[in-house]
Amino acid sequence: MTASIEDIPVRTLAGDETSLAQFKGKVVLIVNVASKCGLTPQYEGLEMLYKNYRDKGFVIAGFPSNNFAGQEPGTSEEIQTFCTTTFDVDFPMFEKINIVGEDKHPLYAALIAAQPEAISTGEIPFADDLRKYGIHPNPEPEVLWNFEKFLVGRSGAVVARFSPDTTPSNPRLTEAIEAELAAD
Repeated sequence: MTASIEDIPVRTLAGDETSLAQFKGKVVLIVNVASKCGLTPQYEGLEMLYKNYRDKGFVIAGFPSNNFAGQEPGTSEEIQTFCTTTFDVDFPMFEKINIVGEDKHPLYAALIAAQPEAISTGEIPFADDLRKYGIHPNPEPEVLWNFEKFLVGRSGAVVARFSPDTTPSNPRLTEAIEAELAAD
């Protein structure tokens, strides 16, 4: 990963200090997750994606966030229990962080700077979907909602960003992952 992303300190759900340098040379999908969101069932698809590609050098890094309608209120222990018992999540999960606003975690500041626009795969833009529910979406380039996805290639470059409604099985996402896995 690029030094700016790989060297940014993060903590595991267990509270251990680490960084994304542990994934150097792998293709990484970074996802902000939440346990009480309409998109929470994506955990199942993310775990399937992880199992399908992990032996080829792919990893998912889940970052819980409570920035969107309070949909991740739990402690690290509660998040871990929910993920493992409800969705059998085995991919790496990290401590809850802020991904929007003035106290945005440096990792998300770097991700957004590297890829300021998300690829929309829905029939209508996800921001329009949010407006139907009376939610005022964040302006670009901020993260729109839970389950937005950043794809980091083996070189460490942030190569793509997908809107929250992009399911883990969406062909545009899986093709992008496969292309990065095939790259040297």
